[in-house]
Amino acid sequence: MNETPGLNFDEQKVQKLRELQENGVTVYPWKYERTDLASQIHEKFPDIGHEKSEEAVSVAGRLYTKRSHGKTVFADLGDGSGRIQLYIRKNDLGEEAFTFFSKNIDIGDIVGVRGHIFRTKVGEVSIWVDEITLLSKAICPLPEKYHGLTKVETRYRQRYVDLITNEEARAIFHLRSRMTGRLRAYLNDRGYMEFETPTIQPIYGGANARPFTTYHNYLEQKLYLRIAPELYLKRLIVGGFEKVFEIAKNFRNEDIDTHHNPEFTMVEMYEAYADYHDMMKLTEDLISTIIRETTGSTEVTFDDQAISFETPWKRISMEDAVREAAGIEIHAHSVDELRTIAEEHAIDGREKATTQGEYLALFFEHFVEDTLIQPTFIYDFPIENSPLAKKHRTKPGFTERFELFVAGMELANGFSELNDPLDQKERFEEQDAKRQKGDLEAQMIDYDFINALGYGMPPTGGVGIGIDRLVMLATGQNSIKEVILFPSMKPQKQKEDDIEEA
Repeated sequence: MNETPGLNFDEQKVQKLRELQENGVTVYPWKYERTDLASQIHEKFPDIGHEKSEEAVSVAGRLYTKRSHGKTVFADLGDGSGRIQLYIRKNDLGEEAFTFFSKNIDIGDIVGVRGHIFRTKVGEVSIWVDEITLLSKAICPLPEKYHGLTKVETRYRQRYVDLITNEEARAIFHLRSRMTGRLRAYLNDRGYMEFETPTIQPIYGGANARPFTTYHNYLEQKLYLRIAPELYLKRLIVGGFEKVFEIAKNFRNEDIDTHHNPEFTMVEMYEAYADYHDMMKLTEDLISTIIRETTGSTEVTFDDQAISFETPWKRISMEDAVREAAGIEIHAHSVDELRTIAEEHAIDGREKATTQGEYLALFFEHFVEDTLIQPTFIYDFPIENSPLAKKHRTKPGFTERFELFVAGMELANGFSELNDPLDQKERFEEQDAKRQKGDLEAQMIDYDFINALGYGMPPTGGVGIGIDRLVMLATGQNSIKEVILFPSMKPQKQKEDDIEEA
């Protein structure tokens, strides 16, 4: 194997490549004309017999297997749609071409094939090959065919190899692509307009999270990777677009675990003249529709549990959820009493809580969140942890905010959006005070956004949905790394001699 760090070249394959190039063989041609995909051949010739078809076909893809029987070779070719068997005979190719194929084309190489369709004696639809062309020489060896990449970490680091050898992995990302496409179609059909907002921002906002920072040399300015597109999308509502959405890459400088990746994908949507009740209805219908249309059912299996996305879904206030799960009536206790309860149960974050609302949120996370297996809307959040949500119309100290939980995971977060500029300014100032005291997840003051609200934003409902987690649920994967093509990973340790050379 090649000793260069990070390269997995097989020296014998490299030598073969060099010999081909020295002999004038075009190892990496520019183009190949193909007429069909593997799946299309199976669809077009369902009744083919043992005689070759009159119609010729041309396919291209990777060679996955190669089984030699003297003057005859059986091989499997795979493309983006599936696989098809090749039947290669010396008498058909000619001695020179057959010898070239046998000697120089290996498993893992990408080839183009022309020939006719027939069915083998064992009943497999195959291509009777007339011509085979090398299109790309692979000089890295594929993993053993029956097991693929066996180390999970290697699968994530070398996703390209995982996709070559792991049909399940390919199926996950096929489904992810379809889900994203159906999401766009659903919103477009309902009059939503898709926009792109800045990824690099002078002020981060839209969520309570620690940002990634960078620096623009020309502007001589510190900038941030966005943690959410919310504040820019709401500027568009101010500007007169009444239904907007963005499928956005967000970045949060936080821990990595099975449910979190520093770079993740969300869809956020905002609708003028709507409130959080409307957004719950939208979220419920959107997700159940996408799940049904892409998986064929409204029921999925996740962590060995059957989860039904059949509507309607359960709705319960945060107060009632804590009361049902823990028997605690938040507003029947003083802050000191709540602190004592939190200490008795060793609840994380209790040291920072100073109000009933903050304890309510902590008790919910501790007693309730993990128990929410079936889709459940939790609504009416305390104002302390909802700086962008509108105050509740009837419940002092609360906001019109909801979160959707499935399988113990937060899947969506929505509000009746705060559109009072003076209230928003005050909320930002409270957040900034927390930030100044060391809360790394508190939000900055975005005066330009406050100014935008000063021009008038209509009553608006908004919601954000985590696409990665939605795909996790749809595919039954309990790690977010399984549904992100190239997840964030710790750097690999280099050998000491590599470090010295560097």
